[in-house]
Amino acid sequence: MLVESRRIRDRYRLLEPIGGGAMGTVWRAQDEKLDRTVAIKELLLPHDHDEQRTQEAKNRAMREARIAARLQHSHAITVFAVLEEEDRPWLVMEYLPSKSLALVLGEQPATVDDAIRIGVQISSALAGAHRAGVVHRDVKPANILVSEDGTAKITDFGISRAIGDVKLTATGEIAGTPAYLAPEVARGEDADFAADVFSLGATLYAAVEGQSPYGTADNPIALLYKASSGEIVPPEKAGRLTPLLLRMLATEPAERPSMDEVEQELRALLEDAEPGDSVLAETVPETEPPAVPTVPAAVAVPAGEVTTVSPGARKGLIAVGAGAALLCVAVVVAILLIVRQKPPQDNAAAPPSPTPSTSASPSATPSTAPSSSPSPTPPTSATSAPSTSPTVSTVASSKTAVDALVAYYGLLPGNPAAAWNLLTPHFKASRNQTYETYKSFWGRYKSVQVSNPREVGPGRVTAHVTYDGGNPENDTFTLVQQNGIWMIDAQS
Repeated sequence: MLVESRRIRDRYRLLEPIGGGAMGTVWRAQDEKLDRTVAIKELLLPHDHDEQRTQEAKNRAMREARIAARLQHSHAITVFAVLEEEDRPWLVMEYLPSKSLALVLGEQPATVDDAIRIGVQISSALAGAHRAGVVHRDVKPANILVSEDGTAKITDFGISRAIGDVKLTATGEIAGTPAYLAPEVARGEDADFAADVFSLGATLYAAVEGQSPYGTADNPIALLYKASSGEIVPPEKAGRLTPLLLRMLATEPAERPSMDEVEQELRALLEDAEPGDSVLAETVPETEPPAVPTVPAAVAVPAGEVTTVSPGARKGLIAVGAGAALLCVAVVVAILLIVRQKPPQDNAAAPPSPTPSTSASPSATPSTAPSSSPSPTPPTSATSAPSTSPTVSTVASSKTAVDALVAYYGLLPGNPAAAWNLLTPHFKASRNQTYETYKSFWGRYKSVQVSNPREVGPGRVTAHVTYDGGNPENDTFTLVQQNGIWMIDAQS
């Protein structure tokens, strides 16, 4: 049968093979129903056609589609559907005219700036995957696609694993490439988020150094032995990227930064990019990423064609639409919160003085200036953040993450001292933020209005927020409970 006439489900016309590996062949194809180009991955089944292994391969394909559907991100290849045709699975994916990073580096080594640009994009996608509870497990140059304009996307979640899912790789099978494996994974331990951080670090290392951090070895077993020891060759060409690389390549997982922190630090390094020729175009988004909705790991994928649709990524940092009713709710919540901050002896007289207002008048927001009349809020200074003890209790009565988020914004912009104490250390570190920078940020605004908060997963809340009556923004927050208090741990 001619390739040009080969069709899948009488809808997808296979045009040409564009890639492949141990798991199967990737085709460029035409979706004749939607008139668009797609990539289709034909998954190969075991040669011996053992029924158990064949079924395992099919299960892995279905699982790959479920995992990919959980991640919709501008720097991750999207899976549209999973089909079963000719007694084997086919994955219909987004098509990106591109080369793998492995091929790009084979033609010409990357500059430090190139590596940072790629790292920013891929770390943003992996950070989104981690927030959705997904570990990629095989981050390497061959699984990063780079287009002519410099856009980079991570692909092949085929051996990725959602935390809590059943492991489907065969007994004794190593999931991942030894040259980029974290030491603990090379020793047989299960991969977690820290393993992805190591593998991305190893990929960026290889981009600038021209070899794996474990050096070179013709024998995969020898390379695996080197990986299990965790001993790396110190980078020599990484320049300003070196400190971050060494942290990402730490032997102990606990010593590595989170993927959120990696993204933030890479973005900071990007600002120092040097002028000159680059292997890659300088296409890196100013801000990233869309939110990653949490989808239960046990989503069923029926036989036949299943288009994987999730709530989608919600982009931006905090957004939108201040309705009158919701505005009133914000006022009431803010009043209650500030009242609760007063010492017990002041409870009877508290309400009239500190009542904040989120009306359209810019002057209606509360003030924390020391010269104002006695206030129950903790004092602020120009050099240090206040103690958490008197302010964390302000959201102790928040029974849900939604309530806590509304309570947080009820404190702003007039009471950054109290709001600061509702952010976890992880959140502050991921944004390299001090109390002074936080206070300075909120000092630029006179009012903030929150509306349409809703829970989209355990501890995950989307909300619409408007600053100073300007253009609304949208955000998704991750909240965690610490000592029974809801605190903001991540924002995307």
